[in-house]
Amino acid sequence: MTQQHPEMTPRAAWALILAASAILMITMGARLTTGLFLSPINTSTGLGVATISFAMAVAQLLWGASQPIFGAVADKYGPGRVIVLGGVMLAVGTALTPFMDSEWGLLLSMGLLSAAGAGAGSFSILIGATAQRLPAARRPFAAGFINAGGSFGQFVFAPLMQAIIASAGWVWAMLTMAATTLLTIPLAWPLRGKKLSPAPSVTSTPTAPAPGAPPAPTITLTEQLRQAMRDRSYLCLHLGFFTCGFHIAFLVTHLPGEVALCNLSAGVSATALAIIGLFNIAGSLTVGALSTRYRMKSLLAVIYASRVAIIGIYLLAPKTPLTFYLFAGALGFTWLATVPPTAGLVGKLFGMRYLATLFGMTLLSHQIGGFFGAWLGGLSFVHMGDYTWMWYADMLLALAAALINLPIREQPVVRAAALAPSKG
Repeated sequence: MTQQHPEMTPRAAWALILAASAILMITMGARLTTGLFLSPINTSTGLGVATISFAMAVAQLLWGASQPIFGAVADKYGPGRVIVLGGVMLAVGTALTPFMDSEWGLLLSMGLLSAAGAGAGSFSILIGATAQRLPAARRPFAAGFINAGGSFGQFVFAPLMQAIIASAGWVWAMLTMAATTLLTIPLAWPLRGKKLSPAPSVTSTPTAPAPGAPPAPTITLTEQLRQAMRDRSYLCLHLGFFTCGFHIAFLVTHLPGEVALCNLSAGVSATALAIIGLFNIAGSLTVGALSTRYRMKSLLAVIYASRVAIIGIYLLAPKTPLTFYLFAGALGFTWLATVPPTAGLVGKLFGMRYLATLFGMTLLSHQIGGFFGAWLGGLSFVHMGDYTWMWYADMLLALAAALINLPIREQPVVRAAALAPSKG
């Protein structure tokens, strides 16, 4: 890597990126395999698909809601402590889940502890921490690499958890996952401490002030949030990311159910989830690299539009294992490839100072969509016996997201107060 932060060697930069990628591999591996446990939990507790889907939907929402909160804490005190706290919460929540036999118990273990713990070691904190320590030219690559780590977690953990479920039962699978999540604690070491160089946050303009010019005015977190929530481009990012969350949560939670409706084995769903993760490694790295050359809003529009075609082809195809594997590969390439350009646009609009918080807010919108994707999928299955209307809703939302991203502006946002001429 070249052009590193003046206080960071290439070796330290790679240690930072690899640690962040490994943490996301574990936390996303734990999150993105929860659908494999829906049927076993239902069989064990008799709570019903709708009830368990609601608990998983709340987990989607809390995972998103926790990120701007933990992001703000990380922006102020550093990400290391946040990640350690999250690792403990994720391990405890996952370990408690097998012992919960009520809706409220699942809401506590899966919906609160596990979800918030995973949120403390997720995109906004990890990408924000690395972006504040790396030069602008390397940030899209780092975001794509870290994002690929999360996809690799899905690739590794989906077949592993299914194998343990089949051989030793879902309880042992959950306990194994809980023990694994504790590895995020030592991995947080390279991310300890505050960011290396707090940057002024009036704009994301990378140029230094002219000699003799007054220093750039600072901006508080509250002011930055008010400015962002009035910016049309930032709000368009929220709307597009809502669709991404709806889509991903629906599939993570209910793809095993869709496979079962087609009279195929649970191994097909585990393999499909693994393929999604594998292909998203390529998708994340590709989109991360393309984000340095092409307009990020255009990449997002293409990603969302491609999902409309992918789902449409899937609905018309015969439901065989090969169909699910091809569907998983095509969809996986776009799966979380939306993250690098979305994070990149947030940084481009508002700078790096509060990136963890501002990107965390977009992830909250993502997970509000995730709540509805997981919950409505369960209701669709209970009341209609399949997921047909969910697929149609998914296509409509993906088309809307593609169009919503087109008017996004890719220039830095400048506060009026900062542009006002000084008096005297």
